[in-house]
Amino acid sequence: MTIDLKEHIPDNFDDNSRVWIYQSSRMFTLGEAFEIEKMLADFVDSWQTHGTPVKGYANLFFGQFVVVMADETGAGVSGCSTDSSVRVIKMIEQRFNVKMFDRLNLAFLVKDKVQLLPLSQLQYGLDNNFITADTIYFNNTVPTKKELLKNWLLPIKKSWLAKRIAASS
Repeated sequence: MTIDLKEHIPDNFDDNSRVWIYQSSRMFTLGEAFEIEKMLADFVDSWQTHGTPVKGYANLFFGQFVVVMADETGAGVSGCSTDSSVRVIKMIEQRFNVKMFDRLNLAFLVKDKVQLLPLSQLQYGLDNNFITADTIYFNNTVPTKKELLKNWLLPIKKSWLAKRIAASS
């Protein structure tokens, strides 16, 4: 699986562009993915903050993650415009019967596939070699484009989970 994000993220967005990542509770089918990409494109085309268009980007990654980005160098994203992005994610949840806001379900890249593991099962996954400290973790908490490119996909041992592993060992 190729993981070069740079080819999919717009290079004309500032490094400090705000990022939100929403992880689905399951992988979308190809037909669902096409429908979601259309929903996201329609949203970005009409995304505004106080009547001013937002320089926005949204796309589906790995068939399971919606990445939304706003370049605020021209116009800052307000609460109302952030709420509108959340509304489109809630529409995806309802339309495709998935959960997009479950932060306790962690995603890992195992044998070139996205695998989900509840946070409560992290130690179990490590103890049984389902994952290791070198397993790639999807760090959905990255706040900016720069962090997305640098730290969205990283080994568990380099993520915030490293402290949790060390504390439970």
